[in-house]
Amino acid sequence: MIQKSPIDGRLSETGLGTFFRPCDAEAVGIGYHELRRLEDLGLVEREGWGLYRRTRADITAHHTIAAVCARARQAIVCLLTALEVYDIGTQMPHQVWIAIPHKSRVPALGRLPVRITRFSAASLTYGVVDTEFDGVPAKITTPARTVVDCFRFRSKVGLEPALEALHEVLDDGKATPDQIWRAAEVCGARSLLGPALRMRTY
Repeated sequence: MIQKSPIDGRLSETGLGTFFRPCDAEAVGIGYHELRRLEDLGLVEREGWGLYRRTRADITAHHTIAAVCARARQAIVCLLTALEVYDIGTQMPHQVWIAIPHKSRVPALGRLPVRITRFSAASLTYGVVDTEFDGVPAKITTPARTVVDCFRFRSKVGLEPALEALHEVLDDGKATPDQIWRAAEVCGARSLLGPALRMRTY
């Protein structure tokens, strides 16, 4: 039986997600010595260098995505992983697909299964929204933007998954043709989406 302590009940009230870094704990008032105490009590455990996990947090379908987002706070969940989150298509990626700025360093992700691509200019912000996975703050592309990215990076994800995503997003009302056209315009990808989208709208 895990021993109770004055900081036991406080852990769940801090707002820390399933995964967190020491600096995240510090930001909510849990210093180094308290963190070590939590570890000794079995309430948190180290998940590799610079990353901790709350042991009593529920394990969800987004467990691995949460771990990646805790490590790479500036990353954007995108492409096949975004499709999976939105329940679009039939892809079941074995890696977490994230995007980072074009010239930034690749984050230290240890053994986490990650596929990295790069965004630049307006594609870093347009159609990118705040979300969270298991309490971990994160960013993800919207359904419309995700469809556009699948066409932009079709050499990586395949044309069939891109077409599948386009049709399903429109069929299920998760994005409108106008939203997809706008995202394609901002990302310089209208010529890539044009033929397939015109077949759906005309």
